[in-house]
Parts: sequence; structure tokens; C-alpha cells
Amino acid sequence: MTKTFIIAGAGLLFLAACGNNPGDRALSGAGIGAAAGTVGGLMVGAPVTGAVVGGAAGAAVGGLTKKKDLDLGKPIWR
Repeated sequence: MTKTFIIAGAGLLFLAACGNNPGDRALSGAGIGAAAGTVGGLMVGAPVTGAVVGGAAGAAVGGLTKKKDLDLGKPIWR
């Protein structure tokens, strides 16, 4: 079960880089990371901490990923 969550988390972090500019990618990464962190945090009894850590990690990955590395198009909120 832990292996499944690790693979799912890696996939979510990969998708954190969606968007046209670093701000979009950081925002989508934060949302995806927070969701993944909440699920992971529930497993250890700290969903809020998991959401905060996951959101920060997702925002960092999304913001630092270059457009040429992954661009799935215009974000849904634009």
C-alpha cells in the first residue's frame, strides 16, 4: 500500500508543473501537493501538516519546472 502512495505522489508531483508560466505551475503544484499531502498525512495522523508540506513541495516543484520540460496547456482557471 505504501508503494502505491509513493508512486501516486510521484505522479502528482510530476503533474505539478502544468501551466504556461512559473506562477501558474506553482499554483497548480501547490494544490496538487496539498491534496497529496493531506492523503499522506491522514496515514500518519497529521493531515494538516501533510497538506502544508505537500503544498509547499508542490509549489516549489511547479515553480521551478521550466515550460519546455512540461507544458500541458492553459490552466483551467484562465
